[in-house]
Amino acid sequence: MPRPAHYETADVRIDKLVVGPFENNVFVVRSKGTGEAVIVDAANEHDLLLEVSRATGVRRVLTTHGHFDHIQAVTHLRDAGIDVGVAAQDAAMLPSYDFVIPDDDVVEVGDLRLRTIHTPGHTPGSTCFLLEGHPVLFSGDTLFPGGPGNTSFEGGDFDTIIRSIDRRLFTLPAGTLVLPGHGLDTTVGAERPHLQEWVDRGW
Repeated sequence: MPRPAHYETADVRIDKLVVGPFENNVFVVRSKGTGEAVIVDAANEHDLLLEVSRATGVRRVLTTHGHFDHIQAVTHLRDAGIDVGVAAQDAAMLPSYDFVIPDDDVVEVGDLRLRTIHTPGHTPGSTCFLLEGHPVLFSGDTLFPGGPGNTSFEGGDFDTIIRSIDRRLFTLPAGTLVLPGHGLDTTVGAERPHLQEWVDRGW
């Protein structure tokens, strides 16, 4: 029996796969109108991702950031003819890639539109993707239930991630569903009231 979609309307289906030892979330975003699809983060378990890609019409991978746990399947998917994109600031962290993802751009997936939102802080090139016309944000490791992503890694900066969340993500409607790179969903409205708490605690 097919698994239920993680999010679905008349024009889009989003499936969530949890892969690898760090339990990364991989999202498959598919236009029901055209059958075209993209993967958000080719994190791990390349055999599974290739099988899903063949079944759902995936042609491209959108990378939220360049940390190793989010890119383990990149080479295998590129070898299979799937193009991989990443922000310029994180491009050197990938073994290879095909296109650069600029800020405030649109990635078309059939008749769907994913708006790119550069949110540095976890990494210099961290990027979120907003599904236009839907209350759905793919936040990578920038925003989780309970706070921002870890900024203790090389290239991370706490003040920067707070600024990114406040100025770029918390301006979205409260009902926006936040789909992070690990763990459970949240919403902008659930997290926004806690921003000052995160600033005060420093992580």
